[in-house]
Amino acid sequence: MAAFLQWRKFVFFDKDTVKDPVDNGKDFVLPKGISACDSGRGHIVLDVIGLNIWLLTRSLQLTSFQAYKLRVTHLYQLKQHSILVSVGQDEHGINPLVKVWNLDKRDSGNPLCTRIFPAIPGNKPTEVSCLSVHENLNFMAIGFTDGSVVLTKGDITRDRHSKILTLHEGTCPVTGLAFRQVAKVTHLFVATLEKVHCYTLSIKEYPKIELDTHGCALQCSSLADPSQDSQFIVAGDECVYLYQPDERGPCFAFDGHKLLAHWHRGYLFLLIRDVKSPNNRESFPSDKQLLTIYDLDNKFIAYSASFDDVIDVVAEWGSFYILTRDGKMFVLQEKDTQTKLEMLFKKNLFVMAINLAKSQHLDSDGLSEIFRQYGDHLYLKGDHDGAIQQYIRTIGKLEPSYVIRKFLDAQRIHNLTAYLQALHRQSLANADHTTLLLNCYTKLKDSSKLEEFIKSSESEVHFDVEIAIKVLRQAGYHSHAVFLAEKHMHHEWYLKIQLEDLKNYQEGLRYIGRLSFEQAESNMKRYGKTLMHHVPEGTTLLLKGLCTNYKPSEEFIPIFANNPRELKAFLEHMIKVDPSSPQGVYDTLLELRLQDWAHEQDPERKKVLQGEAVFLLRSDNTVFDKALVLCQMHNFKEGVLYLYEKGKLYQQIMHYHMQNEEYGKVVEACKHYGAQEGCLWEQALGYFARKEEDCKAYISEVLHHIDQNNLMPPLLVVQTLAHNSTATLSVIKDYLINKLQRESQQIEDDERKIRQYREETAHLRSEIQELKMSAKIFQKTKCNMCNSPLELPSVHFLCSHSFHQHCFESYAESEAECPTCTPENRKVMDMLRAQDQKRDLHDHFNRQLRGSNDGFSVVADYFGRGVFNKLTLVTDPPGSKTIGSLDVNLQRDVLIHTKRNS
Repeated sequence: MAAFLQWRKFVFFDKDTVKDPVDNGKDFVLPKGISACDSGRGHIVLDVIGLNIWLLTRSLQLTSFQAYKLRVTHLYQLKQHSILVSVGQDEHGINPLVKVWNLDKRDSGNPLCTRIFPAIPGNKPTEVSCLSVHENLNFMAIGFTDGSVVLTKGDITRDRHSKILTLHEGTCPVTGLAFRQVAKVTHLFVATLEKVHCYTLSIKEYPKIELDTHGCALQCSSLADPSQDSQFIVAGDECVYLYQPDERGPCFAFDGHKLLAHWHRGYLFLLIRDVKSPNNRESFPSDKQLLTIYDLDNKFIAYSASFDDVIDVVAEWGSFYILTRDGKMFVLQEKDTQTKLEMLFKKNLFVMAINLAKSQHLDSDGLSEIFRQYGDHLYLKGDHDGAIQQYIRTIGKLEPSYVIRKFLDAQRIHNLTAYLQALHRQSLANADHTTLLLNCYTKLKDSSKLEEFIKSSESEVHFDVEIAIKVLRQAGYHSHAVFLAEKHMHHEWYLKIQLEDLKNYQEGLRYIGRLSFEQAESNMKRYGKTLMHHVPEGTTLLLKGLCTNYKPSEEFIPIFANNPRELKAFLEHMIKVDPSSPQGVYDTLLELRLQDWAHEQDPERKKVLQGEAVFLLRSDNTVFDKALVLCQMHNFKEGVLYLYEKGKLYQQIMHYHMQNEEYGKVVEACKHYGAQEGCLWEQALGYFARKEEDCKAYISEVLHHIDQNNLMPPLLVVQTLAHNSTATLSVIKDYLINKLQRESQQIEDDERKIRQYREETAHLRSEIQELKMSAKIFQKTKCNMCNSPLELPSVHFLCSHSFHQHCFESYAESEAECPTCTPENRKVMDMLRAQDQKRDLHDHFNRQLRGSNDGFSVVADYFGRGVFNKLTLVTDPPGSKTIGSLDVNLQRDVLIHTKRNS
């Protein structure tokens, strides 16, 4: 429970009396007799005692319209729709009526009333006590003084699309209703004078939960916004309670008799009856009312003031308005965030300022400035630990030198170290910051922090490594400097420290032997004399290697020279813990596994070793050429075939099977890889043709595929099989018969097409002759476009199509072309143009001729395009006749003769 007296009070609102826009010197006066009001959609709605509803606009213009014949009792203005719901009476007695008004539509100058229905629970005459409407217009709840709640479900603006039911019954008057919508779940909170309930409306049975055994008075409940998780607020005389749909939430000890409770834009508004000072012995209640605005998130009072007889507090037009019964209207305008922060800064309330800034969604620059001011405040107080924590929060916004200058004193080196560490963690440190941090570590002699800093993983290095090596070397931390140099491959610094500072010549020589040739060569030129003086034998050996066949040493493999079993175990461990080990590790391990496989006699164990070797090949860590040589040396068939396939060496796969005389595997290889390399079938046929043993079955299968895919000319097939003494005519009998039958069928098809084309050509020629020599009689009686009887004027074409002139003009693309024949004619013309364009594509013709299985068809195709019809020789004298299309042989002879003489 949050104690009221612990909360600080501020004046975060400016109070003014609303002035009359017509007469600026006078206060604006509201109509007398206001009993209820609400706001939304750009206006304030007033319920003045009587039969009218009043609307107040932003320009303080008052308009009214008659809503009931007797009086208005309740109003509810939706915030997201221009829909107003009212309760009132049109006749005497207890007959409350609900009316739904659309304020955007007009009916004889007044808002349009879209629905009217009686508000009586179960035909029992009882007064309405409160009203609430869901913003989605699908729910309306009406509370009554007899403890009943009526729920309207469906479209509240129409009668036929909604249904009414009694949701709640009780004996105590209903004082508050509120809908809560989170995601797709809808709840209805019901408050009475004695209890608080919650109904789940998104479940068909409308389950109910009793949340508390005490309630509140009228207007003393409200629904918070999502910043408070849309909790239901109930203001009792001693405390303010917040409720979730299934349980009671936090409780705040705000004492006093509550007259009003509202939640507006993140603030809780409470109106209580003001009591005179306890110093007065006659502690009688006064007529004053105390309005207090609470910020529940940040635990402070944003405003508090006394008013006379408040009717309600509404939020509209960016401000809050207090309406009183004497007709006055006050406005509370919230101060801007910067002004609030400055007020908090003056009181050194920096924690509260930070919380306020976050709740107001202040940007990172603004927050950083608050952290800086808070840090300065703590620094001046002498709280250097607290100050550095605030300065750390400014990293990325505040210049680091501002903070560093404050903590350069030796007594504050711990704080400076913490700041510099944070600067490095965020990768915002430069070389000077790294130098300073390492000097801090060395001054503090904090070896553990120093090691933690320099031994971070590769992905967590937030400093300049070379700068760090220099600083550590200068400070005498040679071991740390050597570690960094070796880890981050700064070879020159590593050798400089080992040989010049630590005089560790043997280690320096070993390190050089691990480097690449270029790096080893340059460092030997630099340190060769020194190394030769101190370790002459090792230096001589290394120089020999550099001058002959130098390879960087695999450090520990030579140790296992005579222990292959232990070497294999070591290498398997290496690739397990470090899959990115050098390729030499994988190549050596592959060789060891293949050796074990080759010498193993047990079939089961041999199969296991085979799987291990194949697994290593599939890991893609071995060198292809080396792996292939190793597999061939050990006759490791599975590995050889896998590598051939991986390298797309399909002919080698087939030749491998040929060498092992695996006839079935040869055919399978052709089937698998023949699509990638068509020559495999031809090679297979030649292979089986050279075999003297009986291979008729395999030859027949190969011939079948060759025949199906037309891979070889029949003459070449016969010549290939002529080398095999066992391959008789019966082997290729079926192949030749099928081939001859297909060619005979093709010849018949071609002759049939020739006859057809000749007949069609003769028919076309006769038609052309007839059109040229004789008159054309048009006897069409219907239009070919609209199929209606022809009427003059009409258009006729020689193709026997006729059209109305208006149809022809509507659909024809050209005056000289028949609209019906144009699409087909256009296709023919496009084909002719394409053929003309390809007549001189000699390179294209040659490529097609070389790549085609049937060269005669290619020549015939080009012959049909007229490629060979006409040949003009450069040597022809001007004016001579061009050789005609009938003297083709003469053209060829002349061309050949010309080429030979040229």
